[in-house]
Amino acid sequence: MSATVQAPATDLSDKQQRILSYLREKGQMKTYFKSRLIGEELDLSAKEVGTNMTAICEGDFDIDVEKWGYSSGTTWKVTV
Repeated sequence: MSATVQAPATDLSDKQQRILSYLREKGQMKTYFKSRLIGEELDLSAKEVGTNMTAICEGDFDIDVEKWGYSSGTTWKVTV
C-alpha cells in the first residue's frame, strides 16, 4: 500500500509560499495567470515569479500548475 506524501509548504521560500497562497486563492475563480500580473499583485518581478514557480510546479501540492504559453510573457495554467 502506498501513500501520496504532500510536500509541506514550509519547504518553500517566502516568495514561493506567497505565490502558492495567491494561486490557491485566485485559482478558484480563474484558470490562467501571467507571471507579470502575479508579480504586480505580489510586488515581485515577472522573472522572480517564473523562477520561483518551478518549485510549485514540481512540488506535490493541492493545486496543479503547468507552464502554458509564452506569448507576451509566460502564462501558467492553474487547477485548484
